Amino acid sequence: MADEKPDSGSKASEVTARNGEQVVRLVIEAQSTTRSRWGMRLLVFLLLFSVLMNFTLLSSSENYFGDMEGPLERYYSGDKTATDKLAVIRVDTTIMPPFTEQIIEQIDHATEDDDVKGMVLVVDSPGGLVADSHQIYHKLSIFAETKPIYVQMGRIAASGGYYIAMGSGEKGKIFAEPTTWTGSIGVIIPHYNLTELADNIGVKSEPLKTGEFKDSLSMFRPLSERDREVWDGIMDDAFQKFLGVIEKGRPALSREEIEALATGRVFTADQAMASGMIDQISFLDETIATLASELGNENIRVIEYDYPPNIVDVLMGTAKMRSDGSILQELLQSPAPRAFYLMGLGQ
Repeated sequence: MADEKPDSGSKASEVTARNGEQVVRLVIEAQSTTRSRWGMRLLVFLLLFSVLMNFTLLSSSENYFGDMEGPLERYYSGDKTATDKLAVIRVDTTIMPPFTEQIIEQIDHATEDDDVKGMVLVVDSPGGLVADSHQIYHKLSIFAETKPIYVQMGRIAASGGYYIAMGSGEKGKIFAEPTTWTGSIGVIIPHYNLTELADNIGVKSEPLKTGEFKDSLSMFRPLSERDREVWDGIMDDAFQKFLGVIEKGRPALSREEIEALATGRVFTADQAMASGMIDQISFLDETIATLASELGNENIRVIEYDYPPNIVDVLMGTAKMRSDGSILQELLQSPAPRAFYLMGLGQ
């Protein structure tokens, strides 16, 4: 059988077919790559569009609710459709920055709102800095000139917590829960004496100063008698202010009775009631109802204030504020002397 010779035409056709297949494959792959790129671009575009829309919605929300840096109203109880309002303002932290500014801002907000007819100040605090306590007291006193304040004490309303309660004024009333601790009337300035420790480890403090008292309360030297005279005068001034606001806020108590209570000790709710430090024992909802009845408007809308995280907080993950305990620790460790209306500040 004669060998069959390869058909050169068939080979040419086969090569042409293979070349055509490669061309088709290249075209398909090119189209696929092009589609993939356009798909990726489309996804990126949609992502950017989504981010832009979110910022637009947040901006619209900010315009709707007002200044996002200020407090926003949140419904608490009562008639949701009522125009007249009772403001619940909470002091449930140690009284110090940055909390002081927010508390004052809420009080100002309620003072300027004509629809707010009264306030329930909820105090659950061991106190705090002297200056901050008086700043809050001052703002509450302004509110109390035209609108009533009822104070609701929580678990503890001591020292600076009791100080700000006096901002309710002569016409205000103070309520406490059955297990409330209050009182601790007094002033304290933390001071630590590390002179013996410094001597043991060979540390000497040699400050360069322009005056005798420039390094007063230094941990590396003992207090002199002149130091004590200076700081006793400062503490007594703050202490007399404390007694004065109680005398003004609790007119039924004489100065002698107030001074007898101002030993720094803590009182239970029953003891505070018996001594005239508070007016009644009740819980928050009962206190709100009492104030609403006093105003002759039991269908009033009860609101409280809140601070939602802003855009920067959300993006940077800083919405959670540091605890008041950590900030207080920083204050105590600071070399700057500070006076406190604060219960149980250890030495």
